[in-house]
Amino acid sequence: DPMVQCIIEESGEHIIAGAGELHLEICLKDLEEDHACIPLKKSDPVVSYRETVSEESDQTCLSKSPNKHNRLFMKACPMPDGLPEDIDKGEVNPRDDFKVRGRFLADKYDYDVTEARKIWSFGPDGTGPNLLMDCTKGVQYLNEIKDSVVAGFQWATKEGVLAEENLRGVRFNIYDVTLHADAIHRGGGQIIPTARRCLYACMLTAQPRIMEPVYLCEIQCPEVAVGGIYGVLNRRRGHVFEEMQVAGTPMFVVKAYLPVNESFGFTADLRSNTGGQAFHQCVFDHW
Repeated sequence: DPMVQCIIEESGEHIIAGAGELHLEICLKDLEEDHACIPLKKSDPVVSYRETVSEESDQTCLSKSPNKHNRLFMKACPMPDGLPEDIDKGEVNPRDDFKVRGRFLADKYDYDVTEARKIWSFGPDGTGPNLLMDCTKGVQYLNEIKDSVVAGFQWATKEGVLAEENLRGVRFNIYDVTLHADAIHRGGGQIIPTARRCLYACMLTAQPRIMEPVYLCEIQCPEVAVGGIYGVLNRRRGHVFEEMQVAGTPMFVVKAYLPVNESFGFTADLRSNTGGQAFHQCVFDHW
């Protein structure tokens, strides 16, 4: 099944990721009855969240290295709407030519061209929707610590400060770096944890928020069952944004946004409230 991902966590648990509750139930049933032939212990489904910031950092954050010889000064700010989606779609990606990418960011999102050209890294995993930008002017030895700062950035965006979830839609700016003149004192062991702590401080001063995934849910039903659907959606923090009748039939199509967290047991709930007349399809829409 191409839609299933299996991951083994560091704790030794096996995680099965699928496309919704029903899909996972079927996978586990097949595994238990056909393949493993032994009862499995399984936890409830878990929803992964994302962390972000809602404003620019209210102060420049400073972090010193463990030996007190190096300092990083940074700020975090949210990305403009639409940029994280562009990065997800691959319109802005790390492999682009930096001049072309800088021009695109400057034209579409009003970024400063010189800063947009100096994107050090995307994160997490080198491709995610967070940026590390170099806004410094004439710092000595900066290129020597670039790899170390990027490694710290990948680590910080992989495990955020609120719930150790991935970050999304955050732009980190490096404003100043004070480094020791001797290369021994600015190795990776000094810079990587410093960069990570500094990035965390930037997030905490920039009004951090947690984003939850939201499904786009499309429900088909006869006219008599529409009321039941609204009841189910309201109980589950759903938000209906379109309702239309299919021309020439008594069927209605209701489109709604439904938080993934609330979608567990949605199928059974919907059927029991509409007498089994409503059918729904859920697809991931946005954060």
